[in-house]
Order: sequence, then structure tokens, then C-alpha cells
Amino acid sequence: MMLQSPVIAGSCGLTADAGKLREIEENGAGAVILKSVFEEQMRMDVREMTGNSDSPEEEDYLRNYVRANTLQHYIGLVKAAKAQVSIPVIASINCIADGEWVSFAKELEQAGADALELNIFALPLDEFKESGETENVYYSIVKHLRSQVRLPLIVKISHYFTNLVTFVSKLKAYGADAVTLFNRFYEPDIDIERLSVGVASVFSNPSDLRATLRWTGILAGKDPQLQISASTGVHSGEAVVKMLLAGATTVQVCSALYENGMEVLGEMNRFLASWMENHAFCNIGQFRGKLSYANVENAARYERAQFMKYFSDRK
Repeated sequence: MMLQSPVIAGSCGLTADAGKLREIEENGAGAVILKSVFEEQMRMDVREMTGNSDSPEEEDYLRNYVRANTLQHYIGLVKAAKAQVSIPVIASINCIADGEWVSFAKELEQAGADALELNIFALPLDEFKESGETENVYYSIVKHLRSQVRLPLIVKISHYFTNLVTFVSKLKAYGADAVTLFNRFYEPDIDIERLSVGVASVFSNPSDLRATLRWTGILAGKDPQLQISASTGVHSGEAVVKMLLAGATTVQVCSALYENGMEVLGEMNRFLASWMENHAFCNIGQFRGKLSYANVENAARYERAQFMKYFSDRK
């Protein structure tokens, strides 16, 4: 896909509103990722509706009803988005297992989606399951979908893998066209007065950029052809430039849209254009990846070992 800007609107509640999509485009987003349809949420809805029912027939009926209703509504969102904007519209599926998503992906392709972001996270809670088994869930989903649809597939992942370089390389081999670094999850927090577990702030902050920056630089350095969409912690034009220098192809903005409004997209684009002019760059290709792991003079800056060296020099 050819984009007018590398700054794109990430999947969130704002991108579920067809009316806001035009505003997102007008403020300079290069593409938009629609709010995810959640497999886990559909399963929870079915459990709540069935309650204590012992009837498998009732559960099957409700499961099919919830799924059909949710997916048709989402297909309607894709069609409405395509009617509202001219920038690429990327559908998003939050899935936790291989299964019925192939047929749905075909419908999204027919509805006009320009690409599909697979937001996959299988929380490894089973102490008897090997790490390879968890990774195989991701490979299975990608391989299954790749065999059935022509849509570009973007896999949104976390950094919680034993060997992220190998893992991403295999995703690409199984048919992923790009990866998004990284998922942002609902995180737990503890109220020490009420003695209860709740949910921490769902918004990122600028310091969250560091993990994404490190792995964008490393993965882009290992494979310059890898398409990377950098996400989490992007709150300014400076952050956009950093990600592109590290090797990102696109940069996703989400929390900043809520906190600063759609205008932040234009501010980021203007900063990027001004920075490029000041450094005599005519296009992004001239500097993308210029400071990736493979291109910096001191690659150890990307490595965890540098942490101890930094503090050992401080008195």
C-alpha cells in the first residue's frame, strides 16, 4: 500500500465511529486501523447469555447468533469506512486461537478492507505447555489465513517471546506481510485501601516508546525488508522520527488521539516535514532505518548489556 503519510491511526474506540474516520483523514493520517472485533469478547457474551444452562443446543444457537451478529456489524463498519475515506482502511481481528476466522477474513476482503491486522495474544498460563506450543498458535493462525486470503496480513504481537527475532522471522515465512510492535494490554493494578484488583490506565505514555524503539531497531537491522508498524508510546513528531530512523515503515498513534485530539496527527506530520527539510532529506526512504541495529556505529546501544555499562560509569 502506498501511503501519503507514515503516521496512521491505530485500532481504538475512535476508529469504530465512521463519522470520526473522515476527521482522522482530514488531519493527515496515512491509513486507519479499525477497532478490533474480539474473539474473547464474543465467547464471554455467550457465557453470560447461557448462564447455568446445561443445554448444548442452546449454547450452540447463542454462539452462532452472537458471532453472526457481531461479524455482520463489523463488516458494515468496514463498508462504511470505505465509503467515508480515501485512505487505506485496515480491519483488525483480536483472536486467541485458530478457527473460524478464515471465513470472516474472506468476507472482510470482499467488503473492501485494504489489509488485515491480526491482534494475537495467547496468555501462557499452563505450566505444562512448552513455549513452542504457544508460538505455534500464532503460526497456525497466520498460515491458515494466508492460504485463503490475498489481503496483506499484519501481525500485532507483544515482546514476551524467548527469541523475538526468530519468532518474527517465522511469522514472515508463514505469510505475514508485516508486524506491529507492540500490543498494549489492559494491565492490572491493586487498590491497597480497598484490597482489590482493578485495571491500570489504558493509555500509553512517552516512556513506553523505549521497548518499541529497541525492538524496531533490532528487527529492522536483522531484516531490512521486514515491514514494521511501530506502536505504543508515540505521542509526538519527535517520536515518529525516532521510529522511522530505527527502521519502522509506519508509526501508529492511539493514546495521543484521545489526549490531544485528532489535530496531533497534523502536528506530527508537520514536525516530520520540517525535520526532513532541516536535514536535507527529500523522502523517507533516504533515512528510514539509518539508525537501525545494523547501521549504527555502536550496536550495543540496543542491547540490554549496555544498561550495566551505563550505570557503572555513574558515581
